Amino acid sequence: MQRISLGLPATAEGVAAALDQLALVREAVERGRFSWEHWRRRPAAPATSPAAVAAGEPPPAPAPPAAGSPAETAGFTSLLAGFEAAFFADPRRRRRPAGSRSTWSGAYRPYLRRLAAVAAASGATPATVAVPLLEQVLETYPLASRSRQQCGLALGALARHLELPLPADWSERSGGYGLHVARFRGLPSDARILELVAAIPNPRWRLAYGLMATYGLRNHEVFFCDLSALAPGGDRVLRVLPTSKTGEHQVWPFQPDWVEHFGLEGLGEGGVELPRVCTDLRRTTLQQVGRRVAEQFRRYGLPITPYDLRHAWAVRTIHIGLPDTVAARMMGHSVAIHTRTYHHWITRRDQQQAVDTALARLRQSAPNGHRSP
Repeated sequence: MQRISLGLPATAEGVAAALDQLALVREAVERGRFSWEHWRRRPAAPATSPAAVAAGEPPPAPAPPAAGSPAETAGFTSLLAGFEAAFFADPRRRRRPAGSRSTWSGAYRPYLRRLAAVAAASGATPATVAVPLLEQVLETYPLASRSRQQCGLALGALARHLELPLPADWSERSGGYGLHVARFRGLPSDARILELVAAIPNPRWRLAYGLMATYGLRNHEVFFCDLSALAPGGDRVLRVLPTSKTGEHQVWPFQPDWVEHFGLEGLGEGGVELPRVCTDLRRTTLQQVGRRVAEQFRRYGLPITPYDLRHAWAVRTIHIGLPDTVAARMMGHSVAIHTRTYHHWITRRDQQQAVDTALARLRQSAPNGHRSP
């Protein structure tokens, strides 16, 4: 066991950068190209990028600057800074600044860091950023994984910013994320959801759990909702506030009787309260709020995640026949994402409906009410 000290700050950004370096070191080891010689400190020698060293490249000559040198690193920094500025200048982003900051830090920045690291390892320069480099970065993520899908979205947006034509099959190659075999088999049943709430000793967190189960909310949306409709006499339709990740939308309860079961009416009356979580988006982010919820689930030893409750809500709407366009709007995402994520259940529902229609037609056409042979 050996230690490599990168001298990075102990921050989320530093950890992300360290993980990128780790991936490159692992690749160099697996290819038999790793050498400790490149990691020895030589104060008088020209600085060498850890990413280039991890890829097995020789130390750069004093001039001209080599791949990964400060000059080219600054070039990539400038290129990505221009993309970031364009991202936040988009009028759609400016309407939801908190959600945009969360999206950038969680769904764009990590993959752009990976791009810079891979570019340094392969000797690419900011001037030579092209589709093959983007494809190389995409292939560093496992097939049919969420990280690969997010990478495809981030690099696709960068390509449009740089006016690079993407391959026709880019979406197909970067997509595929959904609830695949192991995941959809593990979704909790309604009975299991009702049973697990007893494992939460804190009544405030039981209410948060109940909101996610009844309304299919994202982790952070629990704390960014207008709950007044839960008061007696209200229509029980929650309004997710514009400050959330995907902006304002309305959502109905499925199952409706869970409002009483989880005691959610008190949230509308003001008699009970949700957990005290910082929601001041000048001091925190939507991602950090959501992470707090996930950490609490782990602390209580729950065998499910907050998103399992959201997925179970979506599957429930499919089983009762709610149109996919309506369910997608309530969940705050596109119909395309809804269809891709819940493809298994939607396909089963549509096939079952077709079978039921065919059997009904067969029964009607049989003479004297008897079935055809």
